[in-house]
Amino acid sequence: MNKLSLDALARKHLETAATASAGRSSETFYGGHEHTLRQTLIALTRGNSLSEHPNPGEATVLVVRGRVRLDADGDSWEGRTNDLLVVPQKPHSLAALEDSAIVLTVAKR
Repeated sequence: MNKLSLDALARKHLETAATASAGRSSETFYGGHEHTLRQTLIALTRGNSLSEHPNPGEATVLVVRGRVRLDADGDSWEGRTNDLLVVPQKPHSLAALEDSAIVLTVAKR
């Protein structure tokens, strides 16, 4: 069994994102392309985003720190620390309304 501190991982990647030209940093900490389930921590500094992209399978966004907005096809949902957003089965984007860290969980089709 492995144990991981999401708080420590978020802190590390928020520090990295703060100095990155794209304002983001990420790490897949469980699974990966060879597995069905994949979990990735993504840190975004305020004002940065993940541009619109297709949904690769069932997905959720857990907000570890900060505040984000998920947009899809004219609809939007805001998530704050400890909120869980279910990603719709359509193209979507994610914007950081403040410095934020999220855990993206994807079960690929």
